[in-house]
Amino acid sequence: MESWEFAQRQSLPYEAKKIHAAKVAYEFRDWAIEHGKNLCASIGGLDSLVLYKFLLSLGIEATPVSVSVLEDISIQKIHKQIPGMVFLKPLKSKVKIIREFGFPVISKEKAGKISMLQNPSPKNATVRHAIMTGDTGKQGGYRKGTRMKLPQKWLELFAGPENEKYGTNYKTAPFKVSNKCCYYLKEKACNDWQKKNNMIPYLGLMASEGGQREKALFKNGCNYFGKTVIRSAPFAIFSRQDLLQLALELDVPVPEIYGEIVKDADGTLRTTKAQRTGCSMCGFGIHLEKRPHRFDRLRESNYQEWKFWMYEVGWGEVLDYIGVGWEDEVK
Repeated sequence: MESWEFAQRQSLPYEAKKIHAAKVAYEFRDWAIEHGKNLCASIGGLDSLVLYKFLLSLGIEATPVSVSVLEDISIQKIHKQIPGMVFLKPLKSKVKIIREFGFPVISKEKAGKISMLQNPSPKNATVRHAIMTGDTGKQGGYRKGTRMKLPQKWLELFAGPENEKYGTNYKTAPFKVSNKCCYYLKEKACNDWQKKNNMIPYLGLMASEGGQREKALFKNGCNYFGKTVIRSAPFAIFSRQDLLQLALELDVPVPEIYGEIVKDADGTLRTTKAQRTGCSMCGFGIHLEKRPHRFDRLRESNYQEWKFWMYEVGWGEVLDYIGVGWEDEVK
């Protein structure tokens, strides 16, 4: 699918998007049958819970699977109510990943770039140059001013290891940054299980979430049949409003961490508590959240866990460094 066509479908009316999502889901099921594959549905927060209920409404049988222990307790409660749910375990603990690789902060894409700056090697020299300058060099066709360059705000805070080479005066963070959490906590465990059981997954991804998900969905479309990756994202063209509207129509159980789905005076749907959830130690996008942010909510719901992450693991230092408040209590 061309990017312009994908963007055009994102502007379709809600009912048309539902029809499109059903078509995508059925096409993926038919491909699986034709090629002797089994279907599964990766279950996490509200988005994927809606997807699973949607698949059931279409008569599509897909084994529900989750690394549930990573989710909020209220989400785990919903998972335990789903018949036939397969519960997987992370390959490494959250603490071990942070201490071994670094903190997941800013965004997955930017964390990967910062990690390269913090771990220089001859192999990543060209990419590091592009991250510092936007110049892709010979390997990238000598393009200038590309989006490979890390935004200046983050160069100022994290590009210190390159000061000598570029004559800059950037800071060097007193902690490491990494984008490897998802891989060791969830992705590898799910991929291994899928291969072992001849499974291909339905995922509750939406391009409207932005970041790497948006890029991947724009590039590969709703159904993707690659050499090493095969997956379906029926909700790829959905907005948050579409997702919440479908949740209400299908009477999807909403985990407590989200609160309730309500409609504002202007007709906009929203959840009364968290808009999105993830691992309790994930910092991707935290700098964009208004307070009370995710760590404030964690403090309120589980003070001991909040205290552990902030003081013992070191998240407090990280948030201080990137200018995010956390120590003063906000209700």
